[in-house]
Amino acid sequence: MYAISLGDDGAELRPLEPWHAEEFLAHLERGRDFINRYVPFGQTAADGEGARAVLQRYADMRAADTGSLHGIWLDGKLVGGVLFLNFDAENANCEVGCWLEPAGTGRGLVTRAVRILIDWAVDERAIHRVEWIAASGNTPSLNVARRLGMVRDGVQRERHPHRGVRHDLEIWSVLAPEWRAARARGAHSER
Repeated sequence: MYAISLGDDGAELRPLEPWHAEEFLAHLERGRDFINRYVPFGQTAADGEGARAVLQRYADMRAADTGSLHGIWLDGKLVGGVLFLNFDAENANCEVGCWLEPAGTGRGLVTRAVRILIDWAVDERAIHRVEWIAASGNTPSLNVARRLGMVRDGVQRERHPHRGVRHDLEIWSVLAPEWRAARARGAHSER
């Protein structure tokens, strides 16, 4: 359907759909412990049927205009992805998020991919507020929010129970006028 280059390193952003279930499952198996350190993403995808169900849930969200998944392929191999959560066009708000297996880390893939999502949300869908929510201990994720020029709105203390620990969640955001101004200054061209 589409493949958007993320740079000259062979990385691409593509739709991640139910027919990718086996590839998605193999990706999760390679990175499950790493991916699920702070979030239970894909935890229910323990087999092909479970992987298809996760992808179908997001396909249904896309059809309802409430969310979507987009995979990141590096040299033809699925290594992670980015997503819209809580996409609310009526109120012009949305949340973006990500996940990666270890082979995809340290390359700026998420930052580059999320820039594409935010550009689309702001320019095509007139989204005004884009949020990024991450556990306070998830430094790589928080660094993405910083690189995107987001502002830390606040912390919800011990909000997210995961793996027997109640994690603080940080809420970061960027507003459409801020995003456009940063893009005009060329701030989005950095990794």
